[in-house]
Amino acid sequence: MRLKSFLFGSILLLLASCQTLTPTLPAPSPSPTQPLPTTSPVDPFAEKRHQMVETQIKARGVTDEKVLAAMEKVPRHLFVPQQYIDEAYADHPLPIGYGQTISQPYIVAYMTELLNLKPGDKVLEIGTGSGYQAAILAEITDKVYTVEIIPELARSAEERLKRLGYENVKVLNADGYYGWEEYAPYDAIIVTCAPDHIPQPLVQQLKDGGRMVIPVGPPGGYQTLTLVEKVGGEVKTYSMLWVLFVPMLGEH
Repeated sequence: MRLKSFLFGSILLLLASCQTLTPTLPAPSPSPTQPLPTTSPVDPFAEKRHQMVETQIKARGVTDEKVLAAMEKVPRHLFVPQQYIDEAYADHPLPIGYGQTISQPYIVAYMTELLNLKPGDKVLEIGTGSGYQAAILAEITDKVYTVEIIPELARSAEERLKRLGYENVKVLNADGYYGWEEYAPYDAIIVTCAPDHIPQPLVQQLKDGGRMVIPVGPPGGYQTLTLVEKVGGEVKTYSMLWVLFVPMLGEH
């Protein structure tokens, strides 16, 4: 595809969320991320977010204005452990406890752009983590459903999102392989950990005309970030770029 040539050179930068295979930073203890401060009239991280968007995201070809605005607005530093707050807007993932990571800003933006979201779309996320990707989605549409298999992360993400005002995000502690059938079908599905095949429950829960972005491949190596489109009941897949995600957890 036309994005491959530009993006292939960036693959070594892409470490995804859900878990980390080879974290470059010492793993933090599984404690909650930093306490949420009271609202301040001045955001000392605003310039860091702006620079993140300009140098890490726009510079790599992300152009969707809704995505760029969301990346510049959401306070990423409130979704990382306190010991990593100074690196919150750096060009790499960060540990969030329980063997999980918050994804590199660019991959969050790129995967979100591939969904081609519109206001009012219903979105399912698999792999909540600290809730950062869900917050980005919630800035674009008002119907976000997110599934996290690790109970502690599901609870802390739900609390964090509510305290930050994201009342339009629903969190479920469950095995994401099976999606969230109660609210299906979805206009878009985004998966942040890698199964070795595209889960049929997710395909079934994708609305006709919808899009899913998912890394697919064997554990322990590179996977293919795959765009799935469902058109007239037919499923079409497109390989976008090589990425490195850890395997999807659960019984399947």
